[in-house]
Amino acid sequence: MAPRLFPALKVQQSSQTIYLVNLVAQDVERLVRFEVLGDESAPKRRASSRKASLVNWADIEGRIEEKDEAYQRPILKKKLGEIADYVLGVLESGQLPPLPGAVLLTTDEPVAFHAEGMSPFVGNLVMDDDEPSLRVLDGQHRLLAMCALLASTQLDEATKAKVRDLQIPAVLFVGLSPAAIVEMFVTINSKHTRLNPSLLLSLSGRQLFRDERDAEVHDIIRTLNEDAASALRGEIKMLGVGSGRIAQAGIAQELRRTVEATRKDAAEAGWLSQYEQGVAGLYNEYFQIAQDVFQGGWGQPGYSTHSALALRALIQASHEVLRRVFAQLQGGQAPREAMAALMEPWRSQIGAVRFETAGRWRERAGGGGKETTRLLARELVEALAAEGGPADE
Repeated sequence: MAPRLFPALKVQQSSQTIYLVNLVAQDVERLVRFEVLGDESAPKRRASSRKASLVNWADIEGRIEEKDEAYQRPILKKKLGEIADYVLGVLESGQLPPLPGAVLLTTDEPVAFHAEGMSPFVGNLVMDDDEPSLRVLDGQHRLLAMCALLASTQLDEATKAKVRDLQIPAVLFVGLSPAAIVEMFVTINSKHTRLNPSLLLSLSGRQLFRDERDAEVHDIIRTLNEDAASALRGEIKMLGVGSGRIAQAGIAQELRRTVEATRKDAAEAGWLSQYEQGVAGLYNEYFQIAQDVFQGGWGQPGYSTHSALALRALIQASHEVLRRVFAQLQGGQAPREAMAALMEPWRSQIGAVRFETAGRWRERAGGGGKETTRLLARELVEALAAEGGPADE
């Protein structure tokens, strides 16, 4: 297919060139690629069998790709449906513009700008439309709503014609690096729309910001959520949505602080390389041992083992556990064996009864979440087996 012309304004900001482009809804179907950040552990939902909807969800789901390098959160069906209903209602009344705000798009493909008339900044943008080449930085639900209306079996052809020709303002960024794109996405959503912090952590943890510490924390949490033997498998909301009970961001900050403190101890004691070689595996084993010593209550109804407060306390206690483990390791001994021996007194001195929500958990709640976590972490540390002997008193 021949290159197509799109009315556009060229905007120069510092060393970057951006384009304000006039698209129509039918261009969205041809040019825009819809992607969401994949989550392999999330269960796949079956299509709804409810009454006929304005939105054909099977068609919408067929347009969306799940990719590890994507940055958009999963599509919210309720939000998309509400936008489609709103656009249709406004189109019928004609009193307001249906989509007045510009969507933000990016592309890796080259484009050409041809000025028209007297101004060098007003003209046409030339793009190929052989295949979708535009990715959505902001406005994915709005654009999918347009696709939904065009594919809807509930609209007559006259209404679809109105939708098809609806002009959509778009800001296009060309040739930005993946890191720059994600930084813009996080900035837009954290500063203005308050995107769920769990998704921001997932994005930064993918090393797109070259933050090694966030990447390390992300690896630990993803291992805990996805490893088949993990005590927390499927329990963490990696993208801020899903069936998990534990918000990723809620434990990520505690993990980062604890990992930093443990790394400092490791560097001073000379076991840093040993610690860094398998930190995700160490935490996986740590929580497996916790599951064993608190068996009977771990993850069960009526127990608070999987509350954010309890998990933060376990993470805080892991600092002392790992410090002692590496300080005491004998030649050839596996860290897991040492951890299990160190944590064994938790079975009798703490026990699952400590996490009974209506019992000791409530009785020992501190004057707020942080205090409750601190008190439990202190109990856990004090109950650890002493070096070469019984538990500390």
